[in-house]
Amino acid sequence: MSLSVEQVRQALVDLPEPTLGVPLSELGVTPEVSVEGGKVSVRLVLGYAADGVAEALAGAVNETLAGIAGVADVAVEIAWEIAAGGAANQAGRVPGVKNIIAVASGKGGVGKSTTAVNLALALSAEGARVGILDADIYGPSIPQMLGIGHQRPQVVGEQGSQQMIPIEAHGIQSISMGYLASEKTPMVWRGPMASGALQQLLTQTRWDEVDYLVIDMPPGTGDIQLTLSQKVPVTGAVIVTTPQDIALLDAQKGIEMFRKVSVPVLGVVENMAVHICSNCGHEEHIFGAGGGERIARDYATRLLGSLPLDLSIRVTTDAGKPSVVAEPDGAIALRYRAIARELGASLWQQGHNAAAAPEIVISDD
Repeated sequence: MSLSVEQVRQALVDLPEPTLGVPLSELGVTPEVSVEGGKVSVRLVLGYAADGVAEALAGAVNETLAGIAGVADVAVEIAWEIAAGGAANQAGRVPGVKNIIAVASGKGGVGKSTTAVNLALALSAEGARVGILDADIYGPSIPQMLGIGHQRPQVVGEQGSQQMIPIEAHGIQSISMGYLASEKTPMVWRGPMASGALQQLLTQTRWDEVDYLVIDMPPGTGDIQLTLSQKVPVTGAVIVTTPQDIALLDAQKGIEMFRKVSVPVLGVVENMAVHICSNCGHEEHIFGAGGGERIARDYATRLLGSLPLDLSIRVTTDAGKPSVVAEPDGAIALRYRAIARELGASLWQQGHNAAAAPEIVISDD
């Protein structure tokens, strides 16, 4: 009996996707298969950038097919195509951007901006095209974190329809109020002015085919947050917190705000979760333990990942080469990349579930 394409596909039906642990068939992935004698070629197309698990997935395919009679050789290709997710409001799409992810926190000092910039770099390292927008109009920090310093973006186009070209650093596109004002110039603006500046930064930037635009939000639940939630086509939000009870209370307010404006919370990132002594290796939960997991459970979202209280995160970010760039194979970078995959995969799953939902038709029959 000769080996068939359908036989190969059936063998892969229950193969789990490595990040979500869900069978590929439940995510709408149909393997592209060709068979020539005993030689089998398989191509799997995922819905998120997955460079960090592509090799493991290819190995799982090889192992699964090796047990089938007649299979002599297997060639596996893992690819991804990132689709535009549904916006949480009725605002028009931003040209050149597929998905907008707001990274927010209920309070300052929890490492939100550090998380946002490393998350953007991690998504890029996984194989996505990424941009980052610094929405903290009053205290922009992304230029320093990316090691760009005071550069002005190039302006193109005719008067009245001019656009800014985002400044590229470490493979990602970026825009910030920090590029348009000096480091010592304070933005002494009322809320509506800051909200207007955010919209201009977003819509007057010529984004170049970005899969994910990460927006580093200012802390709190004020004018800029409402502007973003109501007038920008946000795909979803990520909440950054520490395990400390006070930080968790503020994180809850952030989650509640996004829920009120119907922006899905894609997950929680727990920062400064544990301190590991550099001398003896002793682990200590300085700010408490399990807070991120608890708040994720209470609000029916997921804990995307936890990060330690580690000196290198601060040092590398201050130096303009965040952890994902400074030590790409280090433990911290790998954690950020795992968080990026969780985020991308959850967005993909969310989009697939929405597309698979049945349409209800009411008739007079």
